[in-house]
Amino acid sequence: MNIAINTRLLIKDKIDGIGRFTYETTKHMVKSHPEITFYFLFDQKFDSEFIFSSNVVPLIVRPVTRHPFLWYIWFEYSLPLVLKKKRIDLFLSPDGHMPLSSKHKSVVVIHDINFFHYPNNIPYFARKYYNYYFPKFAKKASRIATVSEFSKQDIVKNYNIDANKIDVVYNGANNIFKPISNICKAEIKKELTNDCPYFLFVGSLSPRKNIENLLISYEKFRNQNKTNIKLLIVGSKLFKISTIENIYNAMKYKAEVIFTGRISDKKLVEVYGAAHALVFIPYFEGFGIPILEAMKSKIPVVTSNVSAMPEIGENAVLLVNPFSINSISEGLKKIAFDNKLRNNLIKKSEYVVKKYSWQKTSDLLWKTIEFVSPLQ
Repeated sequence: MNIAINTRLLIKDKIDGIGRFTYETTKHMVKSHPEITFYFLFDQKFDSEFIFSSNVVPLIVRPVTRHPFLWYIWFEYSLPLVLKKKRIDLFLSPDGHMPLSSKHKSVVVIHDINFFHYPNNIPYFARKYYNYYFPKFAKKASRIATVSEFSKQDIVKNYNIDANKIDVVYNGANNIFKPISNICKAEIKKELTNDCPYFLFVGSLSPRKNIENLLISYEKFRNQNKTNIKLLIVGSKLFKISTIENIYNAMKYKAEVIFTGRISDKKLVEVYGAAHALVFIPYFEGFGIPILEAMKSKIPVVTSNVSAMPEIGENAVLLVNPFSINSISEGLKKIAFDNKLRNNLIKKSEYVVKKYSWQKTSDLLWKTIEFVSPLQ
């Protein structure tokens, strides 16, 4: 059996979100099924670390997909030729895109449809592409996987897809995330925050991550409470960050906010472990991997009471309204000073996080593949 996988998001030192899902699921999958030949389809030169096993055949398919016009060419013209030439039995696309012109069996992973709800948060041509093609991908695909029950119901409702066609394949979190020693905590704080405790945000600086309200809420929290807790924001800039910059520049406490940009996984483990709490308050999220990473690091989590985050965090997180400055700032106050609450959330999170692993994710995704194309 030959399976082709869209691996164009496996880019060394630039793996986020969907790329992480692709990396972890394919790594486990190819090792678990040596009897299958997996064709990894890249759009540019790839790193050898992504060739996880001897049953992986890497192919570079041009053009490089850096613009929606090039996405169209890659999926509608380049990929169908490869799928036909290599006699592919099934095409798996972890980022939801697929060739509509191909007759091959297909499984697409649609993580969420944030672009349907918040189109103006996305660059013009990208949002036009997403909102025109993703409903078509959902209907064309042999089967759909998504990362939460929330996302499943969202796709069912807004794309008019039969719920029986969609499988929930929850994300996992890397096992590298774990508690760190007090010595390591002290070293990180000395390096990054001048020995001060800090709230942590992890994620790309895109509009739906709600950095604007986080900054405003943090400013209010600092104005109303005597504390030296700083705010550490970890993640790379994406688009439409001018509002973030304007709010930051106008802040009274802007010296207490540190933007690190992207950091290595090794450093991220330490940054999580030394944090006072994760404050992750997007207003739309299909899953929210940082929630699990924080739980594995045994730090408490403040997160949003909308979309998938209550589903993932359950009763082990402090929920706030991401649209309310008062709600967020009160959440910061509670997690800053209520040690009983902090310890209770950490204790509960030990049970929640055990439900998730990338091996489980990969196994669930494989069940979806077998549903479409059973092994002979």
